[in-house]
Amino acid sequence: MSHRISLTQYLIEQQREHGHIPAQLRLLIEVVARACKGIAISVNKGALGGVLGSAGSENVQGEVQKKLDIIANEVLIEANEWGGALAAMASEEMDSIHVVPNRYPQGEYLLLFDPLDGSSNIDVNVSIGTIFSVLKKSADHPGVSTEDFLQPGHQQAAAGYCVYGPQTTLVLTLGHGVAMFTLDREQGSWVQTAIDVRIPEDTKEFAINMSNRRHWDAPVTRYIDECLAGKDGPRGKDFNMRWIASMVADVHRILCRGGIFMYPWDKREPRKPGKLRLMYEANPMGFIVEQAGGAATNGLERILDLAPTELHQRVSVVLGSKNEVERVTAYHRESRTGT
Repeated sequence: MSHRISLTQYLIEQQREHGHIPAQLRLLIEVVARACKGIAISVNKGALGGVLGSAGSENVQGEVQKKLDIIANEVLIEANEWGGALAAMASEEMDSIHVVPNRYPQGEYLLLFDPLDGSSNIDVNVSIGTIFSVLKKSADHPGVSTEDFLQPGHQQAAAGYCVYGPQTTLVLTLGHGVAMFTLDREQGSWVQTAIDVRIPEDTKEFAINMSNRRHWDAPVTRYIDECLAGKDGPRGKDFNMRWIASMVADVHRILCRGGIFMYPWDKREPRKPGKLRLMYEANPMGFIVEQAGGAATNGLERILDLAPTELHQRVSVVLGSKNEVERVTAYHRESRTGT
């Protein structure tokens, strides 16, 4: 790009020239992006800032919280509750919603976030990130409740993630394509470094936790076996496997060069539909991937069409290059129908 613009300029142009977003949503995105800069500082300090290691507590899913999980959650809440754009927030790290206190003006949007995705990688200096989703609150009633958050993913007003890696990168969709911004550490500003990001429809790369192979359902085993068979197999080409165990990092790679990411249902906990959270991870990532020309399903249905029934609902996830996602989804449907 010969002329790079700031996140602020990008958002203003989306608001003023294209009419894609109202002013309140623009301000909300800027506040979230500013919070991500604060989280990036803590991540970058690592052991020097005393932020590594376990916090000695568990979140609502029963997962052990890292110190940075709690720090990132607090940064996002404190940054967003006073701005006037939000009615309430929900986080993967909190049991229930956080309603904007009465001392602040209440806006018309709802913010959901996974404050620090990939927590298992924090202490070993591997890329981690923040995922966020924005919904519009219904105007049919005063106040706000958990039910206001239970909207299908296709109703998201915006979604994005920030990956804290060698560069700190913010990826954003407002429902009109995907843009990337890189944090200029000297200037302290987000600079646009990619526009109209597109995921190749075909790929030779897959991301899945192979250690769970013995627990997979038949359609997943079928697909991965075909990939592993390489040129001599039914796919007629060699595949590479990549697995970082940080959804943000794995999806970012797919956004940059294609691939398919799978975190499917398996037999270890058969009553759970999957491992990842629909509202905090699958919906925002599904929105971003679709806006970049990819696809996202739970193996049978489009993720963004799923009607959530609870705040911390889990889901199986297959997303990335469109043709590969459609193949895995077809295998699941064939398995269900027996055809």
